[in-house]
Amino acid sequence: MATLFSLPDDMHDLPDVPTEAVEHGEVFTRRWVVDLILDLIGYTSDKDLCGLKIVEPACGGGAFLSVIASRISASCRAHKRPITDALDAVHAFDLLARNVRDSRALVENELLDAGAAPEEARKVAEAWIGQGDYLLQTDTFHRADYIVGNPPYIRLEDVPDERMAAYRSACSTMGGRADIYVGFYEVALRSLKPGGRLGFICADRWMRNQYGRRLRELVTKQFSMDLALVMHDVDAFDEQVSAYPAITLISNGDQGEAVAADTTRSFGAKQARDFAAWFLSDAPGAITGDSFQAARMPHWFPDEDSWPAASPARLAVLEDLTERFQLLEDTQTGTKVGIGIATGADKVFLTKDAHLVEEDRLLPMAMVRDTTSGTLDWNGTLLVNPWTAGGDLVDLSAFPRLAAYFAEHGAALRKRYVAVKQPERWYKTIDKVDHRLTRRQKLLFPDMKLRIHPVLDEGGLYPHHNLYFIVSDVWDMRVLGGLLLSKVAEAFVEAYAVKMRGGTLRFQAQYLRKIRVPDPAAISESDRVALADAFDRRDAEAATTAALRVYGLAELPD
Repeated sequence: MATLFSLPDDMHDLPDVPTEAVEHGEVFTRRWVVDLILDLIGYTSDKDLCGLKIVEPACGGGAFLSVIASRISASCRAHKRPITDALDAVHAFDLLARNVRDSRALVENELLDAGAAPEEARKVAEAWIGQGDYLLQTDTFHRADYIVGNPPYIRLEDVPDERMAAYRSACSTMGGRADIYVGFYEVALRSLKPGGRLGFICADRWMRNQYGRRLRELVTKQFSMDLALVMHDVDAFDEQVSAYPAITLISNGDQGEAVAADTTRSFGAKQARDFAAWFLSDAPGAITGDSFQAARMPHWFPDEDSWPAASPARLAVLEDLTERFQLLEDTQTGTKVGIGIATGADKVFLTKDAHLVEEDRLLPMAMVRDTTSGTLDWNGTLLVNPWTAGGDLVDLSAFPRLAAYFAEHGAALRKRYVAVKQPERWYKTIDKVDHRLTRRQKLLFPDMKLRIHPVLDEGGLYPHHNLYFIVSDVWDMRVLGGLLLSKVAEAFVEAYAVKMRGGTLRFQAQYLRKIRVPDPAAISESDRVALADAFDRRDAEAATTAALRVYGLAELPD
């Protein structure tokens, strides 16, 4: 076996990934999908492929290698080169000896069918494919013009601890409870030559979930995200799997034009050829058909904490708005997004008894149920407040009724994590009260709602932790409320937020912060009036009509 496929010296004694885990992670790709990926990255037989290097990190049964062999054979014929000139044109790996044997046999037969001599075919197949762990090879073995494949779907917890530690050491993106495929992306991207291209078909969860954050950061800062082709309902593999796959194309260069695309169940070989022809053409804008829809964007989304999920047409609009407008939370306008107070013991800290403790130790609280109608309707909830206006805990000796009340509930309060951690501050709430917030105008957002639901507090209430709030030094809060009532603002939250049962959205701070807004001073007086009036009337349709004008949009695509 060539040294190319050997593990580094300090890795030889690592425990193997269990065969059943590897086999469980194997999902074999249909030939037309392989053809599509190779076409999209430009690995075509009109090029002199002998002079280019393509890497397949986990070859499995050889689905990609068979097509690669066919294309290299055609390239050799076109450029009048013997197949042995391609000995170093392909590097493929697999953990299982059985897969290495099967892949070599498949490649050998493909080359024989293309006219190669038996000894040449065998020599090339053996040179191309070897047994080894792609994630633990040194970088010098990886350098590639193209990297393609279908990385294995193996959870890290299915890997022995010692090898898992080696993976984490080798792959900085492999945090949390990641799938191994995250490491395959990282190692592949870092080994791309300048201008090199990666084409993977893989689960798309890394684009949005927590364990994919480091990988998104790597892509955002150092590479160009060229294509995300979602194929959730497509019969892309030889067996049925619940993998939620997407084809991603990423290149080693500055971020350029990006394409977002989605498919339907009818997307197959013919439709794949049609999509590739459109993608590789100079056709501008968007394309929509029965089997796929796609849209070109000047750039991919710049943030790494999460990438949005929506139809291609809507993603293109959101990317355009991201380019043209500022974030809602902005130091220039003093606009801030926050969350209300968490107490750790609502049964103790929340009351409706206005005489429970000293009057100045009770703070009116805004609760989710107060916002239901769209107009703030306070139901009398009060916070038993242990904080001074300066942000310190009160001296209980100065408030005997408050001291007696907390002492009565001392056992429950002291059991809380925050009290165990700071026993001398056992009567504090988890969050500190900022008394300035009570007096300010603010827009309140219930955590969970089917539609975006901003409600104005003119000042006087403090929000509970199930409410998120927005304050601003510059915005007229009714104008901003109208803007945020619109479907344009909601589209940002919908694209980033986790959807709950029944389509309920989470209007948490991290999603509200994704909303892009215009400069308040740039909104015309007539549009300001229209937005404020729509907010007062809770008319989302009118708010959307005005918002479309403000954002310079003709429509908001589905």
